[in-house]
Amino acid sequence: MTSPSRRVRAREGSLLDVRNAPATPAAAVLLLHGGRSEGMEPPPPVDLAALRMRPFAARLVRTLAGRDVLVALLRYRHRGWNGARADAARDAEAALAEVVRTTGDVPVVLVGHSMGARAALRAAGHPAVLGVVGLAPWCPPHEPVAHLAGRRIHLLHDEADRVTSARETWAFVRRAGAAGAHAEGIAMRRGGHAMLRGAADWQRRTTELVAALLSAPPPDGEPREDGRGPHR
Repeated sequence: MTSPSRRVRAREGSLLDVRNAPATPAAAVLLLHGGRSEGMEPPPPVDLAALRMRPFAARLVRTLAGRDVLVALLRYRHRGWNGARADAARDAEAALAEVVRTTGDVPVVLVGHSMGARAALRAAGHPAVLGVVGLAPWCPPHEPVAHLAGRRIHLLHDEADRVTSARETWAFVRRAGAAGAHAEGIAMRRGGHAMLRGAADWQRRTTELVAALLSAPPPDGEPREDGRGPHR
């Protein structure tokens, strides 16, 4: 049996919108929305970046029904990444700690869009994390990758995206693979950055990847020999 949607305050003040809460979770999925490069103000009450992730959460809840998977959306304290502060990554780490405190020792998959994908990748070194599904991710050239060894990383990008760079995403995939991650890039045919065109394809592919991650055996820590992008 699952409980109704509820909101939980994480340690540093970010908010978890829990969309599916089994009595005894067997796994968890944490979704992280996008934001801005800079912005100390809190996200607005009606935030399109956060709303964009709700259909992904709803499809995950439907598809994973019966598997006792906790599904939660993160709302950040600040709208921006904010340089060295990396506020979204700090919020992701605090939310992940809260999920682990709530669920116990269960596997976790992180799903993030844009800035949320960057935050998910930063937080993916936590021992509970099986892998990351990143949507139109923000992957600057010097992002750390060493902590991703043994993690499964799937990064989806439309090469026509004008907000974040698919080329930088494919470069990140190659670097993560060389560092020991099971990494792949997946080129999406349409959707741009907002994933509006072909939204159902993005949601379907994301759900399939999450379900596969939750069904896969524990990673062995060995790098993929074919860790590169993009696959089409």
